Amino acid sequence: MDEELKKILMEVLKDKRYLKILRHLKVASVDYGKSIMKNTKIPIDQVVMLLDDLEKMGLVERVPGATVKNTEAKFKLSHEVHKHHTYYRLSRLADHLLRNLTEEELIRAYAELVRNNPDYLSFLSLAEKLNADHALTYAKLSKKTLEDAIRILEELVRMGLLEEKHDKIIKFGERKAKPKKETRTHHKYYGLAREGELLMRYLKRAKIIT
Repeated sequence: MDEELKKILMEVLKDKRYLKILRHLKVASVDYGKSIMKNTKIPIDQVVMLLDDLEKMGLVERVPGATVKNTEAKFKLSHEVHKHHTYYRLSRLADHLLRNLTEEELIRAYAELVRNNPDYLSFLSLAEKLNADHALTYAKLSKKTLEDAIRILEELVRMGLLEEKHDKIIKFGERKAKPKKETRTHHKYYGLAREGELLMRYLKRAKIIT
């Protein structure tokens, strides 16, 4: 992947929803806001904002013309429909980015994004040790204020490296800082997402984290 694509990828990875929309448009070819919302589960107000961001970044473009054929918009059932919405498609740059985006390139880009941020590295390491825990535990172990801990955790969630654990009961094996065998999740619990787990392996191999 060339340097221009790497820079763009770094911006995209700051919010996992960007990549989610781009990957959807790769499959759909052409689509509009409400349909993107249904297929990505991203609220419509966020979809509109994210599409605007992606357009400014040169990664999506509006589809001109009065009609869209179903050969263009793969989620449309009728052969041809009049455009009652604003339709979007990937730009050539975004298509090139996705074609070159292997899992290895993705993890390398994440590594570049976090390697110079001590807070990100610290909280990723804590997440690996804790498996799943709430912000107060992260705050205590990192000696951060609760407000700062929540901000860092939410940034890592937005990047797709951490995820919220939604189970009503978290077992002892999943939450290492809790002495009870299981605990009801009255708090928001955070743990590594799949990309976070892959990143941690990479960071250890590269000796960025020991």
